Amino acid sequence: MQRRLKTTMAEEGSGCPVPRLPWASVLRVALPLLLAGAVIYCFLCTQRLAQQRQLESPGWDMAELQLNHTGQRQDCRLRWQGGPALGRSFVHGPELDNGQLHVQRSGIYRLHIQVTLANCSSSLWATTPHRATLTVGICSPAARSISLLRLNFHGGCVVTSQRLTPLGRGDTLCTNLTLPLLPSPNADETFFGVQWVHP
Repeated sequence: MQRRLKTTMAEEGSGCPVPRLPWASVLRVALPLLLAGAVIYCFLCTQRLAQQRQLESPGWDMAELQLNHTGQRQDCRLRWQGGPALGRSFVHGPELDNGQLHVQRSGIYRLHIQVTLANCSSSLWATTPHRATLTVGICSPAARSISLLRLNFHGGCVVTSQRLTPLGRGDTLCTNLTLPLLPSPNADETFFGVQWVHP
């Protein structure tokens, strides 16, 4: 400390230039830049973590769908639709691809479905074989194709069920109803949904 004071005094009194260390001016510029960089880095890391937590929060991936009943059924596959314009229907996370639900995140999902037959009566069952079924399964990718639910109507007009099942990213869920049966287009009677519950 005394040496520094003497140096300063000599500089002021003698008019002789005292050599300064070259790294002192570098530190004046580098230190604020390093601090600013550290603050920006911390800010970006917290933003990324917040986004990741939001995407990984339980229950974020879910869908509640209603029947997309347009025209005559050409095949046994039921087509679904979802969105705020439809009322209680929504899709958060999964996507709809040609009326089929496409999973975006792997995990354990709760599936639920209810299908009510249109114009159902005892006379329908007199002419329809008792093999009428509703199936829910993974139809794509082909390597993972499997039936998840198989429900028989057993002479009734409504089937309903739910279950927990593991689904992988990229799985497409398909629902099939025996032809020529027609499902009710009423959203209170026919609906399908999934909810992510665990990784």
